[in-house]
Amino acid sequence: MRFKIRHFVPKRIRIQLMCAPLSFKQADELEYFLTCQEGVESAKVRHRTSCVIMTFKDRGEDVSEILEALRSFKLGSIEVPQYVYDSSGRALNEEYKGKIFNQITKRLVTKTLLPLPLRVIYTGVTSIPYIKEGLSLLRQKRLEVPVLDAAAITAAMAMGDFDTAGSVMFMLGIGETMEEWTRKKSIGDLAKSMSLNISHVWLREKDEERLVSANEVKVGDEIVVHMGNVIPFDGEAVNGSVLVNQASMTGEPLAVEKKAGSTVYAGTVVEEGNLIFKVKEVQGSSRYEQIVNIIEESEKLKSASESKAEHLADKLVPYTFMGTIGAFLLTRNWMRAMSVLMVDYSCALKLAMPVAVLSAIREANKHNINVKGGKFFEAVAEADTIVFDKTGTLTKATPTVEKIISFNDDMDEAEILRIAACLEEHFPHSVATAVVNEAKKRGIEHEELHSEVEYIVAHGIASRIEDKKAIIGSGHFVFDDEGTKIPRGKKKLFDNLPEEFSHLHLAVDGKLLATLCISDPLRDEVPEVIKTIKELGVSRVVMMTGDHHKTAMAIAKQAGIDEVYAEVLPEDKAAFVEKEKAAGHKVIMLGDGINDTPALSAAHVGIAISDGAEIAREIADITISENNLWSIVNLIKLSHALMKRIDSNYKKIIGINSALIGLGVTGLIQPTTSALIHNTSTLAIGLDSQKAYLTEDEEAVDSKVCEIA
Repeated sequence: MRFKIRHFVPKRIRIQLMCAPLSFKQADELEYFLTCQEGVESAKVRHRTSCVIMTFKDRGEDVSEILEALRSFKLGSIEVPQYVYDSSGRALNEEYKGKIFNQITKRLVTKTLLPLPLRVIYTGVTSIPYIKEGLSLLRQKRLEVPVLDAAAITAAMAMGDFDTAGSVMFMLGIGETMEEWTRKKSIGDLAKSMSLNISHVWLREKDEERLVSANEVKVGDEIVVHMGNVIPFDGEAVNGSVLVNQASMTGEPLAVEKKAGSTVYAGTVVEEGNLIFKVKEVQGSSRYEQIVNIIEESEKLKSASESKAEHLADKLVPYTFMGTIGAFLLTRNWMRAMSVLMVDYSCALKLAMPVAVLSAIREANKHNINVKGGKFFEAVAEADTIVFDKTGTLTKATPTVEKIISFNDDMDEAEILRIAACLEEHFPHSVATAVVNEAKKRGIEHEELHSEVEYIVAHGIASRIEDKKAIIGSGHFVFDDEGTKIPRGKKKLFDNLPEEFSHLHLAVDGKLLATLCISDPLRDEVPEVIKTIKELGVSRVVMMTGDHHKTAMAIAKQAGIDEVYAEVLPEDKAAFVEKEKAAGHKVIMLGDGINDTPALSAAHVGIAISDGAEIAREIADITISENNLWSIVNLIKLSHALMKRIDSNYKKIIGINSALIGLGVTGLIQPTTSALIHNTSTLAIGLDSQKAYLTEDEEAVDSKVCEIA
């Protein structure tokens, strides 16, 4: 493909394809292809403009290979999983844009081209569903917004003002379409975030595990899923007993036991134990459809502001009717009384609030923030306490092995690293990744040496090598829980372990074999991010970590965090969150590991790092990019801006419509004029609610423009 580079900054590039607009399927195919390229964090393809925006995992990423892959790419040359097409959302957006365009076109045609007699008949026919719904509610003795809508339409037609009746129905139709679009888009975004994006799985062959591409898996294959990981396909369990978190599928927060013969579902998470299952379904589309169906049955997405808008609109109905009657009694003029009835608050309230939330969700996605429902914006805006995990959250997501200190004179570093990598490769943690990467960097092969591995949350890993117990993990786990001994004559060496590093201890047969010193430096942006968070109104910033106290204090000092809790367990983090909630604080928890999940679940808002453990992302209410923590600042700013806009919308809606009622009752404007201004202001407020919340122009910073021949 031929293209031009329009903008290029570290970790982000914007490309213009030299081709005609893409079809939905072509755009989805290209987006999938680019997302699968090594080093690419995310890719977005605009089908109308043939524009591509990519972000990269590392600031210094060499993009030449990625650009060369794009240059060589041909549409239709790769196989794309069906769920990619099902969850893209492009068709949904076009469908609702088309619906709104058709509604506007139909209104213009009927108002300007139809002769008056036909217009009267058309308006009368289209009013029937509204009147039937209003009468149905009256029979149930429920005085709600549809009753008011039906009364306004009926009154307008009774006075011979069919244009006003048509305008009322037009605005109601637009509002319903926008609300439906908002809901489906929100559901789609949430379902997509919960759908699978798994590139590799552990395939079990002849009692051995082999890491393979997920695309290679066939029905009937046996897959191994270790604790904390997502089950990638629908299947049937073939081993002992494990606990599986199915919250994303059933809404049930408690883990469910799965035994041999039990059905397991793609997208659920192994919470305890290691699962071996036989694949029954390799496509991910059924997973997406299941999520959509479940979410559609729930009220999870609806924010308090949206619910408030609906309830307020219903509460105002009796007062609108009383105002209509009161206006007639005062003026003895039905035209003036109708001015009250023609101006109902519900159109604007029901249109503006969902649109404001939809705009916030869209803008959050633009900043690589995935919010699983409008109510979480409100919780973030109200938060006064934020709790950070340390490793992989405040510190860089790519820690490295700096030193290997051996306590066994007969074993060299290569052998130690081979054993450590063999144990660590199965589990989703940044420190485990550091060990595996160091082995890869040194060219050390680490084929399976051990029996089944067991992951002990927030502690470490246990297995057996040559029938000897092998463990790797924290000092608390290795020494306190497992009673590991330091070899004779090595106490001084152990006491002088460098304090600037985190320590990962490896022991075999009850004796300390080695300590791996992990460099886990603070993210560059953290001090400024913490300072900005405080300026935005979050009064307490807390760091909690399982690391030892001296390392934690060193990191906290660099970050500018005053409140630190070190050597804590997962339950300690959750207990702290619960205590703060009980004291009346609104708490945000931010973490990336399995050990953070109890606290993520307990907090008012749980935020997970996008490349962290699958179970953390599954449980979290919001996920953010692992690139840097400025996403948190953007999230807080966006949440405050949304609440400010909602408040402003309330004031505008109440103020404008109350003024129109007053002007109508006093006879200063006619009901038709009142209805016209009401409908126009409703549409204007709805359009204004779609404006961007954050005005920073990211693409204008250090941008470079060049051309690829």
